Amino acid sequence: MSVISILGAGVAGLCVANELLSRGAAIRVFDKQPQPGPHACSWWAGGMLAPFCERESAEEPVIRFGAEAIDWWSEHTGVVTRKGSLVLSTTRDRNELVRFGNRTRDFALLNEAEVAELEPDLGGHIRQALHFSGEAHLDPREALLKLAQNLTDAGVPIEAGEPEAGSVIIDCRGMAAQDQLPDMRGVKGEMLVLHCPGLNIQRPVRFIHPRMPLYIVPRGDGIYMLGATMLETAEGHRLTVRSVLELLSAAYALHPAFAEAEIIETGVDVRPAFADNLPRIRRVDNVIYINGLYRHGYLLSPALARLTADLLLLNKQPEAFYASSL
Repeated sequence: MSVISILGAGVAGLCVANELLSRGAAIRVFDKQPQPGPHACSWWAGGMLAPFCERESAEEPVIRFGAEAIDWWSEHTGVVTRKGSLVLSTTRDRNELVRFGNRTRDFALLNEAEVAELEPDLGGHIRQALHFSGEAHLDPREALLKLAQNLTDAGVPIEAGEPEAGSVIIDCRGMAAQDQLPDMRGVKGEMLVLHCPGLNIQRPVRFIHPRMPLYIVPRGDGIYMLGATMLETAEGHRLTVRSVLELLSAAYALHPAFAEAEIIETGVDVRPAFADNLPRIRRVDNVIYINGLYRHGYLLSPALARLTADLLLLNKQPEAFYASSL
């Protein structure tokens, strides 16, 4: 096969590039920016690799294909932390925790003492939790930069130009491809990064809160990423006052130490999604579109990369996430 051109160096494009490269394919990668950075939606992600938790609300393919993510990221970046994840609630919202457990599996129900043993700084604050020990997390920025470095080390820099006419193209441009994917919509996500050196949480925490369900992902050295918002709009690239207040209120409800935290970064971007919130692999002539990852970019990009490589190199039709035409 001739050289394969990949458009877009976000999480989907870089995963596809690394997967094809690992199989010996000749590739070129094109993006307006020479390195991953704040311009990419995937720069602002949480980095939770939590397929079992996703069973609470996501479709079955998300869980099944998401199970590939942890090993893939470990193999290609070496930056995965395997400490599982916790789902917590306050005592008054315990029924919501029970509901979450009824919709998922592969977890252990922890009592107050077991929570304190696993996360000492949460001892005395949380009386019950679900521990999904088979899950993991990573720092998205570190992971993206490592994937880009893999390409550089293999002599495949990210280029600012355009693919050669007639080449096979894999379009991974996210919302920039909306002119070619008219059934795709934008879902706005907002996040905060806090510095809270007095708190030492070791694994991602999903906090079931009545107003604002919250996830907190540790980044090390007292740094935490807070996120949760999903707004059905492609407009706006600024964090709203309401979102900031609700995120911080939920964090404070989880642990009072967050009251003294420093806000060191805020971020907003728009995630591409289709009506069913599942991604698509679409082939139209010599262009393959990979898009619609919604909030599952890091969880599903490895599987999409594998399916795309199988399609191109083995002529194997993807078993899911596939539509033959627009």
